[in-house]
Amino acid sequence: MAKILSKKSLMWILPVVAVAGAAFFGYQYWKSKKFALPEGIASGNGRLESKLVDVAAKEALRVKEILVDEGDLVEPGQVLVKLDTVTIDAELAAARANVAATQERLAIANAAIVRRKSEIELARIEVERTRKLVEERAGSQREYDVRKTSLQTTTAALAEEEARLQTAKQEVEVAQANVATVQTRIDDATLKSPVHGRVLYRLAEVGEVLAPGGKALTLVNLKDIYMEIFLPSHLAAKLKIGAEGRITVDHAPGIAAAGYVSFVSPEAQFTPKQVETRSEREKLMFRVKIQLPEELAASYIEYIKTGTRGVGYVKVDEYATWPNWLQNLLPMSPQMLHGKLPLHERSGGVH
Repeated sequence: MAKILSKKSLMWILPVVAVAGAAFFGYQYWKSKKFALPEGIASGNGRLESKLVDVAAKEALRVKEILVDEGDLVEPGQVLVKLDTVTIDAELAAARANVAATQERLAIANAAIVRRKSEIELARIEVERTRKLVEERAGSQREYDVRKTSLQTTTAALAEEEARLQTAKQEVEVAQANVATVQTRIDDATLKSPVHGRVLYRLAEVGEVLAPGGKALTLVNLKDIYMEIFLPSHLAAKLKIGAEGRITVDHAPGIAAAGYVSFVSPEAQFTPKQVETRSEREKLMFRVKIQLPEELAASYIEYIKTGTRGVGYVKVDEYATWPNWLQNLLPMSPQMLHGKLPLHERSGGVH
């Protein structure tokens, strides 16, 4: 009886298994066909990456205050770190005092020139008066010679005062330049963000002394987002800078971001030890960078997480057509994103 039941069960199980297996492989075949890439389009696995920017001190100073933490979004020009400038402040005070002293010497030199010019004018009048007296035989030649010599001496003294004036002017310029230099050092002690990004690493703490070039923070530039993929040599050779690209991420497979090829490595990134046959040459892989437009990256700055895995696609043939599943593009505004997602993605959103 048990053998009969066993045979009957087997007769039912085998067709079910066969149908299930056929359905599974049929689904896999359908899926592979649905997401198959047309001729002229290549793809590769990658992850979202961004340029890193270090926020560093220009000279050795102590950290006074850190205003951000890891993960914080920052904007260009935002103050991130303040360094202690007590010693530089003292230098600035001394430099400003020196400016005041040089300006005082400049004022004295200007006054001396005014005085000398008045003396020259008076000496000229006396010379002219004495000359007329000599011509009228009412004055002595000696008196005329004395007046003339006095004019020459006063004129020479004016040239000397004018030289002192130029020296005083140069001293003022040097002193003011020194003030500007010290002020620049103080300004440089306030570390600001050069980019719109996110704090990746906090590398210093309050009270630490940073060496010249010492890093306080490392930022991720969220406006410079790209994905790097690797393509075999025969595809990389056909790829043009500026060619259309698409980026998809694993957590939102129903939508793609439009980008462009910004870099194709001129050298293979990894090769076998010996390259002799055609099959081995095919193993040569070249790095390709797919760049997101800055405007698009800026619109999604709150959502972008570097390191997110995904797939990058590029047009090796400029006349190739993107498949339908790569034409559902990320809109320029996040507010429009909800309507772009497939139904099964809309409830969860994009992270």
